[in-house]
Amino acid sequence: MKSRFLEQWINDYLAERRVRANSLIITVYGDFIAPHGGTVWLGSFIRLVEPLGLNERMVRTSVYRLSQDNWLESEQIGRKSYYSLTASGRRRFEHAYRRIYDTPQDTWNGEWQLVVLPSTLGSPERDTLRKELSWAGYGNVAPGVMGHPSPDTETLQEILQDTGTQDKVVPMQASTIGALSTKPLQDLARECWNLDAIEATYSEFSERMRPVLRSLRSTRALDPEQCFLIQTLTMHEFRRALLHDPQLPVQLMPRDWSGTAARALSRAIYQITWRHAQQHLMAVCETPSGALPAAAPYYYKRFGGLETEPTETETAEN
Repeated sequence: MKSRFLEQWINDYLAERRVRANSLIITVYGDFIAPHGGTVWLGSFIRLVEPLGLNERMVRTSVYRLSQDNWLESEQIGRKSYYSLTASGRRRFEHAYRRIYDTPQDTWNGEWQLVVLPSTLGSPERDTLRKELSWAGYGNVAPGVMGHPSPDTETLQEILQDTGTQDKVVPMQASTIGALSTKPLQDLARECWNLDAIEATYSEFSERMRPVLRSLRSTRALDPEQCFLIQTLTMHEFRRALLHDPQLPVQLMPRDWSGTAARALSRAIYQITWRHAQQHLMAVCETPSGALPAAAPYYYKRFGGLETEPTETETAEN
């Protein structure tokens, strides 16, 4: 039996929030379809997302646009269309969802990754590279220079390769000299990444989602479809906030950063809903070979590790 509170919350959310179809479909593909091989029959995908307010026309239009943007590719088998993640789309998902589900860095040695964009770089390439770097948490630390306080050279190299700019920009490494926690560094971080706006977004997210967590914890028998919808909307909102968050080292962040509470809230909701949401996903979606394959091992490492067995509290509630 479906929770009346959760049903009303879902309806209110979809009525009040202007949810872009492309963005929501990316959330569903990244959170659900990608771990199961990345391919799904479009007809079953339409059924999956219809309760999220996306009708058939909207979905078909969005997957076409995502194909044009090299996120998805299609294959026709008989009368059915199957959409899969492209290699580029999969890498972009991995970049984004690594930031969402991996534990943020809690130590920093003062190392920075910098990218100098010469004036000779063409405008289309410059815009594409800036967008990709921004998704990875880079900020404009100086005119024509984007940077991030991270030792993650591998991600930077992948971005430069994917955008075809590895021979057109100047990637560099730099190190902070002196103390790693100073007011000038914190002022630079606040200026480059607009931390005040990001913190307000996190606070708004937590305020919206706390009643959902309370309801989930008090519901005796959770409905699989509701869990799918709640998990999708939770991660959609969290992703929207997080993808503007550069996930800076703690030395550069304000005290009592609201993103910490938002992440804990997202993890708590995910831990309660994921098994039921997976049950609904497997019941609805199809591939050319039939049912979706089992989730890849990395799926169970999200948020530091998903519980594979019901907790004592969940067992008691059911």
